[in-house]
Amino acid sequence: QWRETARWFRFEEEMEEEDTECWGRPQVSCLSFHSLLQLQKAISHGAALLDLKQRTLPGIAQQVVEQLVLSDQIKAEDRDKLLRVLLLRHSHPSDEKDKSFFSRNISAAAMVSVMDRLNNQSELCCQKENGNSRPETQLMERISARAEATLVLVGSVGFLDQPSMAFVRLQEAVLLDSVLEVPVPVKFLFLLLGPPSANIDYHQTGRSISMLMSDKHFHETAYHTEDRQDLLTAINSFLECSIVLPPSEISGEMLIHSSEMMMRRENENFKLENIKSQLFDDPLKRSGRFFGGLIKDVTRRYPQYRSDIRDALNPQCMAAIIFIFFAALSPAITFGGLLGEKTEGLIGVSELIVATSVYGIVFSLLGAQPLLIIGFSGPLLVFEEAFYNFCRDNGIEYLTGRVWIGFWLVLIVVLTVAFEGSILVRFVSRFTQEIFSFLISLIFIYETFAKLVKIFKEHPLRGCQPENTTELSSLGNSTVAAEKVVGEPNTALLSLVLMAGTYFIAFYLRMFKNSSFFPGRLRRVIGDFGVPIAILIMVLVDYSVEDTYTQKLNVPSGLSVSTPEKRGWFISPLGSDGQFPVWMMGASILPAILVFILVFMESQITALIVSKKERMLVKGTGFHMDLLIIVVTGGISALFGLPWLSAATVRSVTHTNALTVMSKAVTPGDKPCIQEVKEQRVTGFVVAVLVGLSITIGEVLRQIPLAVLFGIFLYMGVMSLNGIQLTERLILLLMPPKYHPDLNYVRKVRTLRMHLFTLVQLLCLSLLWVVMATAAAAAFPFMLLLTIPLRKLLLPRIFSCRELQSVSPTLIFITTSLKDVFRISSLTEPSSFVVMKIAVKQIKYFLYADI
Repeated sequence: QWRETARWFRFEEEMEEEDTECWGRPQVSCLSFHSLLQLQKAISHGAALLDLKQRTLPGIAQQVVEQLVLSDQIKAEDRDKLLRVLLLRHSHPSDEKDKSFFSRNISAAAMVSVMDRLNNQSELCCQKENGNSRPETQLMERISARAEATLVLVGSVGFLDQPSMAFVRLQEAVLLDSVLEVPVPVKFLFLLLGPPSANIDYHQTGRSISMLMSDKHFHETAYHTEDRQDLLTAINSFLECSIVLPPSEISGEMLIHSSEMMMRRENENFKLENIKSQLFDDPLKRSGRFFGGLIKDVTRRYPQYRSDIRDALNPQCMAAIIFIFFAALSPAITFGGLLGEKTEGLIGVSELIVATSVYGIVFSLLGAQPLLIIGFSGPLLVFEEAFYNFCRDNGIEYLTGRVWIGFWLVLIVVLTVAFEGSILVRFVSRFTQEIFSFLISLIFIYETFAKLVKIFKEHPLRGCQPENTTELSSLGNSTVAAEKVVGEPNTALLSLVLMAGTYFIAFYLRMFKNSSFFPGRLRRVIGDFGVPIAILIMVLVDYSVEDTYTQKLNVPSGLSVSTPEKRGWFISPLGSDGQFPVWMMGASILPAILVFILVFMESQITALIVSKKERMLVKGTGFHMDLLIIVVTGGISALFGLPWLSAATVRSVTHTNALTVMSKAVTPGDKPCIQEVKEQRVTGFVVAVLVGLSITIGEVLRQIPLAVLFGIFLYMGVMSLNGIQLTERLILLLMPPKYHPDLNYVRKVRTLRMHLFTLVQLLCLSLLWVVMATAAAAAFPFMLLLTIPLRKLLLPRIFSCRELQSVSPTLIFITTSLKDVFRISSLTEPSSFVVMKIAVKQIKYFLYADI
């Protein structure tokens, strides 16, 4: 019988001692150089059956044996004996019967070594029989649904006179009953049998082909090869990137040459990735006609509308709704209170809650990138304060001035979209994106601790004061006595515990999702509901500590403006007395430009961050459509005295992270990677509706301590820092170079130059922070814009093109022209066959679209 001895997903797992019959730890395969030469010789003299039209093991074996006879590798009288050997039973470690020598590789290849106890045969393979055992179930959870296997059969038999080899690629991958350890279709088969006396190690040769088939470059060649010469060329390429270690002690520095070979291969891969990206449309490519970009956004995104609803039928989306609801409501209440203070109650919590709900509903229904969360931000608060002070000092009605700003905003955005102004965002490099996203995350973290410090000042640890002060605050159309308690014992400490507890529970439950405890499904459910679980636990902790005061969430009661004695829900464009200055109607274009720049930068940079290729979004985005919806909604909302909103960076990134699905099919020894993002409209819509309805469930929300929401703020800020290269380089700034990871920008940029670039970004970040904290806050949009020419004009004088492209690459969108595809193929001859395949797929795509 054939016995399984090793298997490959991405790394090799060898069978341990026979008395244990368990798999060893995943490891990188170590091959002997002689075995690779033996494999190369075997392929050059063996048989190659490409695109074989057989669907059963007996049919495949019959064709292989006939080909071996025709190529004079075996005698005609040995045909039946060899056929019986190929059809021997396959056994696996999960079987309760006798075991065999077998190995599997799932990504596109596997090795099976078959060793009969009598004939010393060995086989290598990558599938499994249709059993329902627990090991098989666990194994299948780690295998992609699109996986195909390679079966490698190697061993020695006494009736053959010389080694015989056959490489088989089936036209269609087929399930072979009781051959593999798991029910995965077999695409490739490698056979190597010969006499025991031959000067060849069958097992090591089998491991060599299995290792090669687990290498993505080699197995891509195996998929597309037209003859055996391509396989031999791929083996030579593999050898060029390998290094032979002498049988003596060797230091790690001697492996540098191998790293250089891998870098050469990565450069070739980068070219191929750019070519493959041509299959997707460029959302920032100018069409050359009025509203051309808007039309492209509509035709690209709206056909996905049905799937935007269907994809939301997932428990992970329910968890995201609960999480993002608090993430959206908390800033609305917090910024609403601040806005009420800055505008003397003209715009407050009620208006901001209504605006967040209305914006969210409209955008989730019509937006081209529904993963964006629309909300208020610090820069917009700075502008509102500056404009209110200007109007107060000049005797101009603040709300009426906002109405005319809204009119100008609509005109500006229509002209911008008509002339496809959103394509300017292509000039926003990673340099600007990282500074902006880091700044917003830093604001969330800073505000968390600033509010905690305020609690410690109001409730100091050195003692308690028995008397309380009571202040009257206006909520809605009724005046409610809201006690502002100070000097309470243990309040500050309990608030610290609630904030830290919420953060750490949410953080570690997210890490628990990828741990080794409990079954995978239970881990994923707990991880997806980590933030709601953290909120619930900390609310219960606060409820159980009855004798300690904590400040609770303050939600307005009823739908009413913040100051009904000063304003209503509709704002007249002519002012309350019909005497609004005519000159101000025209002059409002200046603050309108400021608001537009601010909304444009925040929304478009957020869209870039959410849509970056690492997230593997597949439904596309729409920069023109999203900008039009956000600004037009803002222009209309000014008539009702509602604040302007934009795409909120931290909330949008958090929303996307909450909807990200990590791969379940994780190969042993590998890390989970992003499988997909649930791109749908339902979560944003439901969150917006719940924010609007929060006024009706105020009694429930008022039981939530503010400190718990501080923990959510901290969690959002910290989680948003993940994946930002600036964060990684700040850590490297504190780390000796010998401990730096093997990253692309670390290899290609000298350490001091990399640190210099990081310091430049920190300087820009500090300047933006200073601008936001001073009277010059209204200039924040312009200061942010200045980082673009800084990256384009000044930094190239300090850093080389190679250094900049490594640490801050510009946005590159490859056109979808087939002419460019074939032009690029001539520049990358070693992989030209891959390019031609891509071009053919693209032609099929366009023919399908034309039909």
